[in-house]
Amino acid sequence: MSVAQPWDEACRVNATLTALSGVLVGHATDPVLGSGATVVVFAEPAVVSVAVLGGAPGTRETDLLHPDMTVERVDAVVLSGGSAFGLDAAGGVQAALREDGRGLLVAGTRVPLVPQAILFDLANGGNKDWGRFSPYRGLGYAAARAASAEPVALGSVGAGTGATTASVKGGIGSAIARTAAGHTVAALVAVNALGSPTIGDGKWFWAAPFEVGAEFGGLSWPATFTEGDTALRLKQPQQPGTTIGLVATDARLTKAQAKRLAIMAHDGLARAVLPAHAPGDGDTIFAAAAGVRVMADANAELTALGHAAAQVFARAVAIGVFSATSLPYPHAQRCWADRFKT
Repeated sequence: MSVAQPWDEACRVNATLTALSGVLVGHATDPVLGSGATVVVFAEPAVVSVAVLGGAPGTRETDLLHPDMTVERVDAVVLSGGSAFGLDAAGGVQAALREDGRGLLVAGTRVPLVPQAILFDLANGGNKDWGRFSPYRGLGYAAARAASAEPVALGSVGAGTGATTASVKGGIGSAIARTAAGHTVAALVAVNALGSPTIGDGKWFWAAPFEVGAEFGGLSWPATFTEGDTALRLKQPQQPGTTIGLVATDARLTKAQAKRLAIMAHDGLARAVLPAHAPGDGDTIFAAAAGVRVMADANAELTALGHAAAQVFARAVAIGVFSATSLPYPHAQRCWADRFKT
C-alpha cells in the first residue's frame, strides 16, 4: 500500500490538481482588496464529502456532503477569502454554472450545488471598505469563468491572495501523487494558518519529509531541533486563521469513502502546520471522487489513498507558502522568499 513516485511524464507537465481528468480550477484575484476566490469545477458532477476539524469554520452547504444525506454529487467546490463575507462567492459560481446549463433539476429549475469554505483575511492590510455589498459574488463568478485544465497557478492568487500564517505569508499550493495500485490523488490548498508551516525562526518546512524533488526548496530539516523550534507560535496579534482545501482522486468512491479520505487528508495538514486545528482555525478539507477507476480491494486501496492524500496535502501546504509573494502594503507579512532571501 505504499505510495509510488508521482513523477511520470504527465506529472512533469502538470503536477497540480488539474492533472486529474475532468477537474478544472479557476482563480479570481483582487490585489487592492487583498483577497480572492478559487473554484474547483467538475466537468461531471462528482461525489464529494468534507471533514471540518478547525474550531471556527465558515462554510456553505457542507451538511449535504455527509454520507447520510440525499444528494450524491455536486458541481463545484469554492475556496474563498473574506471570512463570512466571502460566502457570497458561491452565488457567483452558481450564476456561471446556471448560464452553462449546469445544476440539479428541481421542479423545472437548475440548481447548481456548490459547497464552500472560507478563510479569514480581513486584517492583512487590503482595502476592505467595499460599500454596501461585498465583492465576493463577482469574484466567484470570475473564478468560475476562469476555470480551466491548465496547471493551477500557485502562491498569492485566488483564495490565497491575502492568506497569512504565524511565520510567513501563505498562499495557494497544489501537489499530486499516485498509489501503487495506480490511483491518482491530488490536493489544492489555501494556507492561512493560525500556526506556522516553518520550523522555529528558520527557513525549513515541517512538511520536508514528504517533499518530492525540490518543489519547496529541497532544504530538508535542520540538523538538530531546539526547544524553541517546537514552541507554540501563533499569528501576532492573534487572529483567526483557517487552512482550507480539497483532495481529489480518480478512484470511484462512495460518499462514506470520500469522508474517510477527507479525514485522512487532515493528517497532512497536522504534519505541515504546527499547531493545526486550533480553536481559532476553521480548518476544512473537501474530498472528491472525480473518476471512474474501480478499487479492487476497497479497504486496502482506500487506506493507500488516504496515506497519499495526507502526503500530497502536506506538500501542497509547503508549496503554497514557498510560492507566495508579499502583498504591496505597508507592514504586510513577508513571504518566505523575501524573508529568507532565496
